[in-house]
Amino acid sequence: MEIAIVGGGPAGLRAAEIAADGGAAVTLYEAKASVGRKFLVAGRGGLNLTKAEPRDKFATRYHGPEQPAGVWEAMLGRFDGEALRGWAAELGVETFVASTGRVYPRALKAAPLLRRWLQRLRTRGVRFATHHRWTGLRPGAPLTLEFEVNGEPKTATADAVILAMGGGSWPETGSDGRWIEGLSAAGVKTRPLEPANCGWELPWPQAALDVAEGRPIKSIVVRAGEEEVAGELLVTRYGLEGGALYQLGAVLRSQARPELRIDFKPTFTREELVARMGPIRRNFLEEARQRWRLGEAVVAILGNLPGQGPYGSAQELAERVKNCVLPLTGPRPIAEAISSAGGVCWDALDPGLMLRAVPGVFVAGEMIDWEAPTGGYLLTGCFASGTQAAHSALAWLQSRAAAL
Repeated sequence: MEIAIVGGGPAGLRAAEIAADGGAAVTLYEAKASVGRKFLVAGRGGLNLTKAEPRDKFATRYHGPEQPAGVWEAMLGRFDGEALRGWAAELGVETFVASTGRVYPRALKAAPLLRRWLQRLRTRGVRFATHHRWTGLRPGAPLTLEFEVNGEPKTATADAVILAMGGGSWPETGSDGRWIEGLSAAGVKTRPLEPANCGWELPWPQAALDVAEGRPIKSIVVRAGEEEVAGELLVTRYGLEGGALYQLGAVLRSQARPELRIDFKPTFTREELVARMGPIRRNFLEEARQRWRLGEAVVAILGNLPGQGPYGSAQELAERVKNCVLPLTGPRPIAEAISSAGGVCWDALDPGLMLRAVPGVFVAGEMIDWEAPTGGYLLTGCFASGTQAAHSALAWLQSRAAAL
């Protein structure tokens, strides 16, 4: 059984591992000069591998248009966060659970884990073909893959193919989303790639930026539409970043006029805030800095945004502190995003992640139209879908061989 993997990110490397363990002859094709580049980029902040969270709750973190019910429960049932920790341990990499529930390698680095992983793959016979940019495929038995290698066209064949070329984020690692055109030409239904887990733009007044830029806003509740999350935000020169914002990306993208509503003091009611102001009858924002313990960034926002201030009463300020509306102009470019949404539509795949339009071709990782927040869910999703695609490819090949 010859299986070709296209894409050397976490999903592709995991698929290659499972396929090789299943007895297939595996060749992994990568557009760049080396594999694992996105894995290394993910490790810049300490390599958040997964999240210590019950599987049923973990599965609810994944969303996508027309995503089949139970699809993530099934994939995580085959390979979840605990399995990922066990996998790392088999490679000699100890992990730990931080106070946030996020799981990291003890060394907080991606390179040692990647080196051991690649050594395991080579030991199991996986062949690596770098500088191979995928340009298309032709159905048949065997399947034909088309590449561009150093500016020249090249083809290769395989009995089954697993595509794991990533989404559109971090294009410098090779995931530039150019595969959309090739799959669309093959009759595969796709949705345009969009930035997910990204910053959003907001035209701050300069007076607000002078104080707030680079400052975090912590312990807040942020709302978009009917969705609400707790967390923190970071004020940037172009708008906002932060985990709370990332979780609301799908809702914001669906809004004609995206906006955030922030509760800066979620542990207090409006009435409690007014009571803390006491007998004060002027300089409400300055007094609230101490009495309500408002951070410098919050004071700068409340005092400088158009239509916000000066405040004529404690009640008026309390209302704004509990419901500060920030209109957004749009997401940052996809190249800056941590991950992307869009890609191969779920109804273009069978339950084993095989393309309905091209039998024998499977898809894994961010190429599929799903998104999840940061915090270990993205990497775990890539590992789980790579595992599923490889097992499905092996089963498909075995069923074909049995029918001959």
